Amino acid sequence: MHPIDLGIIVIYVIGCTVLGARLGSNSEGLKGYFLGESNLPWWAVMISIVATETSAVTFLSVPGIAYRGNMTFLQLALGYILARVVVALVLLPPYFKGEIFTAYQVLQARFGGSTQKAASVLFLVTRTLASGLRLFLAAKVLRQMYLATQNYPAPSGWELPGAILAIGIITIIYTYLGGIKAVVWTDVLQFFVYILGGLISLAIVIQQVPGGWATIVQEATAANKFKVFDFSFDYTVVYGFWAGLIGAMVLDTGSHGVDQMMVQRYLSARSQKQAAWALIASGWVILAQFALFLLIGVALSVLDQHVPPPSLPGKDEEFASFIIRYLPTGVLGLVIAAILSVTMSTVSGALSASASSTVNDLYRPLFPNTDEKRLLQISKGLTAFWGITQMAVAIGAIWLEKAVVDNALAIAGFVTGILLGLFLLGLLTRGAGQVAAFIGMITGLIVVSIAAFGTKLAYPWYALVGSTTVVLVGTAVSLIWPAAPAPMASNPSPTGHELT
Repeated sequence: MHPIDLGIIVIYVIGCTVLGARLGSNSEGLKGYFLGESNLPWWAVMISIVATETSAVTFLSVPGIAYRGNMTFLQLALGYILARVVVALVLLPPYFKGEIFTAYQVLQARFGGSTQKAASVLFLVTRTLASGLRLFLAAKVLRQMYLATQNYPAPSGWELPGAILAIGIITIIYTYLGGIKAVVWTDVLQFFVYILGGLISLAIVIQQVPGGWATIVQEATAANKFKVFDFSFDYTVVYGFWAGLIGAMVLDTGSHGVDQMMVQRYLSARSQKQAAWALIASGWVILAQFALFLLIGVALSVLDQHVPPPSLPGKDEEFASFIIRYLPTGVLGLVIAAILSVTMSTVSGALSASASSTVNDLYRPLFPNTDEKRLLQISKGLTAFWGITQMAVAIGAIWLEKAVVDNALAIAGFVTGILLGLFLLGLLTRGAGQVAAFIGMITGLIVVSIAAFGTKLAYPWYALVGSTTVVLVGTAVSLIWPAAPAPMASNPSPTGHELT
């Protein structure tokens, strides 16, 4: 790798760390550390939402979907857009009643503290697992790209753990120092870096194809590469219209409606209206972003027909293979920085959200008299703790079978449906109490596990299965063991304001 490329990567990493630390240096107290004083502009919150849900795996694997197939992946984005409208209308209002720090404090007001803690633990376990595995997969890609640009006869074996530790430690530093302000503003920087990397890559692909864009359009159209809609009713098809419109809508309602990593961003906005604008706009940005990545894949498929690669790239390695073969000095460093950026944004968001949930959902209810200064110290310590835990998961994944990693990612994905079901149970029923919530949650986990690992059901449907099971079972149990909602006055928010 050329020293210029390495220099760009080093400058980018140092810049992110310094920027995050400086922007968050004036944060005071828990509200400043976890919510940025609820004073972040809507457009920054919107970009942070997009950057957080975009991982290095997405950046590199989405082009591969179009390379091997077509652009039907875009149908998922239609469900995402609808989901964010639903979240803005149904779930945002409860979050802005009173002064809260986490999504699960709303469950405390409805079902009691035990349900809040159970939901928080479920979030913490699955978020740590998912983010740790994404860190592993990103480090794996970076290792492959790094070795491909070197003249070493064989890898030393330390490249993968080294990449994991480097990304993890850097992200811990600026998140620890700056809190949510550091996370959001570095997300803004990282978003523009990886979008710029994608646009430059697309331009270079077009330039390399004989005849340019006209050839790409002609040959890709003939190969049906621009196909977007698939109206088949096959429940095993992942990228179908109904899986996208219904399955992905429920999945995204869960991931963006009840996942603390996203809810924390809404609460950092200046108002409910600005949070709604940020959330709904993010769906359209995701649609445009997916279109960009898919176009790169379509163009790459045409390029490789004219200039076959030395060896056939493996699944999801098509874009990485192009980066190694074609990107010139300087641009290579920028694109690798882009891959780093999407990984760091995902990890930093998980760290801040995990620390917030641990402090506000688990620690403060047990030690309500802890002073603000001590809570802030604990919060920073927990940010580092969850970062170390994610790195441990990533390093542990090196010794796991691929199928185990895939299954673990599936678990992290469908748990959002269980949490969504709890929120819907509270909103749609009056008689459901803590017993109904617990039985519904446990039954939902069992049913969705069977659906995920015992059938060929496509993953966009997992959240629908999980949330529906929780609501139906919880409602049925409430008819046998009816319970009044927990009194509002007995569940004050951590800041002393009543949750209404």
